[in-house]
Order: sequence, then C-alpha cells, then structure tokens
Amino acid sequence: MVEEEAKSLPMELSEKGGVENNGFIQNEAFDDKEANTSSQEEMPKTCSVDVDAAGTEEPALKPYAGMPKEVLLKFSSQARYRVTREILFWLIITAAVVLVGATIAIIALSPKCLDWWQASPIYQIYPRSFKDSNMDGNGDLKGIQEKLDHITYLNIKTIWITSFYKSPLKDLRYGAEDFYDIDPMFGSMSDFENLLAAIHDRGLKVIMDLIPNHTSDKHQWFQLSRNRTGKYTDYYIWQDCTQAAGLVTPPNNWVSVFGNSSWQFDDVRKQCYFHQFGKEQPDLNFRNLAVQQEIHDIIKFWLGKGIDGFSFSAVKFLLEATHLRDEPQVNKSENPVIITAYSQLYHDYTATQVGMHDIIRSFRQTMNKFSSEPGRYRFMGADGDEKEDIEATMMYYGTTFIKEADFPFNFNLINMKNLSGNSVFEAVNLWMKNMPAGKWPNWAVGSPSAARISSRVGKEYVNVINMLLLTLPGTPVTYYGEEIGMENIASENVSEEHINKSIYTLATFPEKSPMQWDGKVNAGFTEGNGSWLPVNSDYQSVNVEIQMTWSNSTLNLYRELTSLRNNELPIHRGWMCYIWNDSDVFVYVRELDGLDRVFMMVLNFGQESTINLKAIVPNLPSEAIVRLSTNFGNAGKAVNTKLIKTEMGEGLVLEYKTAKPVHTMEAFKGNCFVAEKACYSSAFNLLYVNC
Repeated sequence: MVEEEAKSLPMELSEKGGVENNGFIQNEAFDDKEANTSSQEEMPKTCSVDVDAAGTEEPALKPYAGMPKEVLLKFSSQARYRVTREILFWLIITAAVVLVGATIAIIALSPKCLDWWQASPIYQIYPRSFKDSNMDGNGDLKGIQEKLDHITYLNIKTIWITSFYKSPLKDLRYGAEDFYDIDPMFGSMSDFENLLAAIHDRGLKVIMDLIPNHTSDKHQWFQLSRNRTGKYTDYYIWQDCTQAAGLVTPPNNWVSVFGNSSWQFDDVRKQCYFHQFGKEQPDLNFRNLAVQQEIHDIIKFWLGKGIDGFSFSAVKFLLEATHLRDEPQVNKSENPVIITAYSQLYHDYTATQVGMHDIIRSFRQTMNKFSSEPGRYRFMGADGDEKEDIEATMMYYGTTFIKEADFPFNFNLINMKNLSGNSVFEAVNLWMKNMPAGKWPNWAVGSPSAARISSRVGKEYVNVINMLLLTLPGTPVTYYGEEIGMENIASENVSEEHINKSIYTLATFPEKSPMQWDGKVNAGFTEGNGSWLPVNSDYQSVNVEIQMTWSNSTLNLYRELTSLRNNELPIHRGWMCYIWNDSDVFVYVRELDGLDRVFMMVLNFGQESTINLKAIVPNLPSEAIVRLSTNFGNAGKAVNTKLIKTEMGEGLVLEYKTAKPVHTMEAFKGNCFVAEKACYSSAFNLLYVNC
C-alpha cells in the first residue's frame, strides 16, 4: 500500500527519517556512537514512495532562538531590521552625548561647594578648662574626647583646640618648650592620636594653635643659642647691651606688649635677647632661613599626624627692623625715660614689617602640599592682632594671585567699646565693606583673651548676640561655654598661687574658668577634690545638663540657630543686606537668588523698640512669620511688619516670601554683600552661578 502511494517520486527514508533541520548539527563523536549502536540492531529496509512535488514546497523561514549565523544574516540584512537597529544605535549615541553635555554644563554652572571650614561653626576649646579625665583638676585631651558628643549635639563639625604643646606653666602654654610633644598636663601623644581618631570617626575636623613668633626660654634651641652652639647661635635676636650696677641699658626704646623694655640681659651669653611678650618668651629670628625651615618642619609634623588646620597667632611680630632705631612716641612731649607702656609708642619697626607676609604665604604653600586629597583641605587662619587697622588685617587674606590665610580672625564684635544697634552695625559693616571680593568672612564673640559675653555686655544680651553670630554670613566662632551663657569668675576667687605661677596679670584668668557640665560638685568638670581655677558660683543653674531640659534655654536656642544655619540656603551662603540700624536695633536680611523665601533678623541691642519696616522696605509683605525668637513662645506667630516690637535683648528671625528681594532694589545696592554667590533653580532643585 505504501509503495502505491509513493509511485510518483521515490524516496529513501531511514529509521531516523524525517526532514533534516540544518539549525542543529551533531558532532562526529555523537554520530559514531549512534552508528555503532545502530549496527547491533537490524537495519531497516529501504522502500520507495511517490511524493507529490506540490506538497514539498519549503515553508517560510522565521527567526527563532538559537538560529545559526547564516540564518541570522538573512534577517539582519532586511530593511525592517536594519533601520530599527540603526535608529536605536543613534538614539543611544545621542542620549550619551546629551548626558555628557548636561553633566559638563551642570559642573560648569554649579557654584563651588562650601568647604568644611565654611560650612560649620568653629567651637574653640581651652583644653585646661574643658574636662578633667584623671581627677588632677586640669582639663586634658582625654576629657575632650569624653565630651565630643556635646560638639555634635550643638550641630558643630569643627573644633579649635588652643595650645597644648609641652610648655612651662608660667606662660599659659603660649611659649612652647617642645613643638613636637604634648604637655604631660594634657596627656601623651598617644592620647592626642586617640582624640584625633575619635574626632575624625565622628566626621568632625580639628584645628590647633601654632605661635611661631617665639618659644619658651626653656626650649632646647634657646639653650643652645645662649651658648653660641653651631647653627643655633642666631636662632634668636641677640644684641650687645650694657649692664652696670644691676641696670641694663638696652639697644633702643622698644617696649614689650606686657610693658617695660623688650630686651632682656642674659648672663650666659652676656648679650640682650629680644622678646615681644614676656621675658620667658624670646622671639625667634625669622631672618634666619634655618628658623623658617624649623617652623615648616613643625607644620609638616602635625599635618602628617592628621590635623585639619592651624590657627597662626601673633604673626605680625615675626619680623623686626634690622636698623634698631627708636620707635616714635605717641606723645612726643613725654620724657623718653618714662616710656614703659606698649601704647606709648608707634610700633613702626617691630610689627608688620616688609617680608612678614611672604613668610606666612610660605606656610600656606607648605600646607597646600597636604591639601591635594579630596575632602582633606587644610585650613589656615591667622590672628594678626591688628586691632583697628582694618586694611592691615585684610592683607592676611592674600592677593588675587597668591593665597595666604583662608581668613584672618575677626574680633570686631569683641572689640566694640559699647553695645548698641549702631555699634553692631558699624562692627559688621567695617569688615564686610573692606573684605576683598570673593573672600569669606568670620565672626567671634568670645575668646580666651576676652571677657565672656555675659560679663562684657550683660546676661540679657547673650541670646541675641548668639543669634547675630549664627545668622551673619561667614564662619562663626564660639568660645566654649558661650552656648550656655557662662560668665567670668570673680577676680577675688583666683588664688595667689595661680598668679604666682604666671607671667600674666589677674585679668587673664576669669574667662578661662572650668566648663559647667552639670549641677554636681565642681560642675561635672572634675571628679577630683578641686579644679585649677574655681568653678563659677552660678553653675547649678548655668550648666549643660539642666539647660538641655529647658525648652527656652540659651543652649536650646543655640542648637536651633545652628540647625537653621545648616539647613537654610539663604543663611548658609546667601546675600546679606542691611535694612535698618539705630541705637536700639540692627535689622538685616538673608536672601538667595531664585528663592522667594527671605529671612529677616530684627535684633535688639538696646532698649525696648518699635519699628515700621514696611515703610523702610516698600515691597515687604504686610505680615511675616517668627521662625525663631529669643523668647521661644513667639515662634510661629505672625507679626505686622508695620509694627515690629522688640524688648531689650530680644532677637527675632522672621520669614516671609517675596518676588522682589532686597538685594535687587536700587535703594539698597550699597548695603548688600555676598561672599560665595549662588542662585537657586526651583525647576531642577539645584544651585548655579550665572544668575
């Protein structure tokens, strides 16, 4: 029957018969194995069949998974596949180009991110008075490490630790006996390394003091110099002078900062050495290049340890005139013999000499070598102590082409002779209008060398001054204890023992009293029997622990202000424009281009005041919301901008929206400043520079 059906077309079929699929080719090994197996079985006989030719047309081939190269090429060359493939290819190329271009544009248009020393307030610690860990009555490095959580609680990320080099007690650590070692009072180098690691583990930064101008007279360099030993012979400033009947005739009339002659006779060398400060602090000779190299090596040593920056102090005294002429008298009619006070002379030959800034810039260059790693920029601050010479102070910023300090420390708010809205305005404006374009300001309201805010201007102004500090543009510097409103200790509480151990006057101690942590004995500063200075008698009500529980405490207001500063772009890096100042109030705004939210500070530094700000700024909304107040009960309230009332020492941070910011108004053009200009794009939620 089969043979009858296949008459038209004979075909041989094997037992494995069927139509062969060329998409799969067996390997030879498999074929051989199959052949051997088949040979053992009975081979089927072939038969002839007739197949209708019309029924053998090859079906249309379609793409399928696993198709071989030959089949794939048949389809890939077809127009519908080729065009689609090319379209996808060029879409990917175009998207990549657009993405790269957009990335380049964003980078080019984005403002420079604020560096760590700009982004956070700086918290200054006098280590002997911060926290005692070993019950000897003196604060130490382990004590600082124990209290790092307090720094983070304040929303602060930068710590400034004042001098802790090995040094005699007499000069309060301001003249180093060894720049490469820690004074045993504060701990060991291992303690310092542990502290540094703990600081960095918390994402904090640390800067430390360096006073290159002088050393202690106990320093090995001085001992070698007074004996004229090798290269150390000229490490200090020596001059011939005469001594007769116990009286020394100095080379000239130069007077030290502490008064009396700047020259001290040395019995060993039989010459006088020069000292800008105490006789226990001989000045280094910076005209000797070997001395400069010693300071560079010290900088490298501590940066190599991992510190994040230096505050260079007393740098205006680095050089003196070589001609040794007498300095001119302020009052020429005075008898030269009675000139003993520093203020009686113009210091034309002993301060800010030509070449001094070159030395400081060389320090900057050394520090830059350690700033190449991302996120490891090394900060440099300078305390030139130029007082009221604002132009001399601004020179520490460097020039357009040669960078010096990141900023010279600003003590204008400390040096105010009286407190009022006008005096605060003048102190702020003096800095802002003289600061070189593109530079970054800073502000301090306390230091180890100045009376505390409470004692300087009164308790009622502590909160409003902290509000000023933390809402001005730039980097605020807070001296330990100001966040809780600590006061100076009374002078009569400082014992004669403290005075006899120091070359400084009694007035240098009151602002250095131990930090007040809680209401326990010694304010939680030490678990020992006593502290190196007495704790202030108000410690039971003025301490960290109790103020953490009070919603309207100085501490909690400080935290709210640091949080506001960190989180609000206009305060973080925006414009500042003066609105009004009088004997009682100082008013200014903080704004950012592209952002319609504005913060207005109304700060009272005098008596009760009422002011119509709507009349001063016509585009001001009729109402503003109290974002923060020194009186916490006012937060969230709406105030009428035609009638803003403040009590003595009250501060308000008002928030409002406007399409016409103050810095764009012609009437206020001369009253507005911006350091790191940036504009906000609400469409893309990013900052850019070309507004």
